[in-house]
Amino acid sequence: MGYTHYDVAMRRRNAPKTQPFSVRLGPAANVLVTEEARRVGRSRSAVVEELAEEAAKMRLFPGTAYRGRPRRAWVIGSGLDVWELVDLLRSYAGDAEELRWSHPLVSDRHLRLARAYAERFPEEIEALLEANSRPLEELRALYPFLEIPE
Repeated sequence: MGYTHYDVAMRRRNAPKTQPFSVRLGPAANVLVTEEARRVGRSRSAVVEELAEEAAKMRLFPGTAYRGRPRRAWVIGSGLDVWELVDLLRSYAGDAEELRWSHPLVSDRHLRLARAYAERFPEEIEALLEANSRPLEELRALYPFLEIPE
């Protein structure tokens, strides 16, 4: 049985190549990038590209950060990924007031930030939503050891 792999949202494997760009890293940055590349088994170039993209997105959307493998945007202070907040909001049919009443740790700021990020990067968020809404039968086949309450 086939399924959509989770990392499709974060890495565009067959994306067209961009123009070469040279950068010189200072000693501290060089050590950090080299160690990260070793740790994750990727090239230094790929690590620098990922870090640059994340930093640019965090500047566009202050209050977001990145975590996990694959890397996912999350809203600082909420404990939730952007896609999780979008999914939660959709489950309340967009009723932010009702959502906040049911989930008091989710603030209006968290929701506004998640909405704005999802509007700017819809493919990223939609792919994560799709990857995380697999049919129950598929999840049982993939993870037979999990107990799923009925």
